[in-house]
Amino acid sequence: MTLRWIMFGLGLLASWPVAATELTIATYNIENYVAANRMIPAGYRKNYPKPEVAKAALREVIQAVNADVLVMQEMGPKPYLDELQRDLAAQGLFYPHAVLLDAADADRHVAVLSRHAFSKVRQHTRLRFRYLDGEETVKRGLLEIGLQTPRGELTLWALHLKSRYTDNNADPDSAQRRAKEAMAIREFILDHLQDMGQGGYVILGDFNAGRSSAPLRYLRRRGKLTFAKLLPATDAHGEHWTYHYRRDDTYSRVDHILVSPDLMQIVKDGEARIHGGTSVRAASDHRPVKVTLLYGDNIPPQHAAQASQVSAATSPANKD
Repeated sequence: MTLRWIMFGLGLLASWPVAATELTIATYNIENYVAANRMIPAGYRKNYPKPEVAKAALREVIQAVNADVLVMQEMGPKPYLDELQRDLAAQGLFYPHAVLLDAADADRHVAVLSRHAFSKVRQHTRLRFRYLDGEETVKRGLLEIGLQTPRGELTLWALHLKSRYTDNNADPDSAQRRAKEAMAIREFILDHLQDMGQGGYVILGDFNAGRSSAPLRYLRRRGKLTFAKLLPATDAHGEHWTYHYRRDDTYSRVDHILVSPDLMQIVKDGEARIHGGTSVRAASDHRPVKVTLLYGDNIPPQHAAQASQVSAATSPANKD
């Protein structure tokens, strides 16, 4: 039986609504899965593909994470996504469903691989905001994905905010632009909250910012309204970092998962997990973060109690 027919058959099976008792969702910046200017052991190269040793390490990490839904940042154009999907399948990890967000950044995209069929796919590429003396667009857009679950349709909002690189001295580290992108995304999400039904939502990706930053603040609340909860996340050793800046040899947490307050009651252990396996450093300058959502009748009592403590005001009138 050919790989094509195997994937087709798995696609049919996965097209049914999520019936399992757990759904795992991960976010992972896979570091330039595209032809890019890069340093390799032989020296500096322009428009050079991601080295095969890094690709192999990346596939090993993805297999270890074993998420049902994998949200990725820094994916190249569609042929690169097709390649990764095909190579994972050749190693026994099948993701029949894939989508690539085609936004203003023509080189680095947000993409999703999934075992489960999407109930909706919406690409939001025209989110605009005032910036310095002009107007800009959220560079990598906002990807909206729907998945059917026993609680109804779950919505994923996948993003990759502006990096710290800038050639504009008026905005060091692109901090203002990143905050503006987050605010534009927030307003768009809040405008569509009532359209999302009862399944809850997850906001996740590479924020290029820490938990106390303006982007994280904007994407958790507006005025007195708390519309998303930032999940704590650690690896098996209790470490929190998800990004290693090699040039300065510094570590920070910039990859995050936020959930709607009503979902807190089904988040396994009340937190996300950072994968810290042996291949992560060879695969990317980031580490993946995964959350497990529990469905069915066996939700631990402490989760329900935790959810009852979530405070969410009902009026969105005040703004940051």
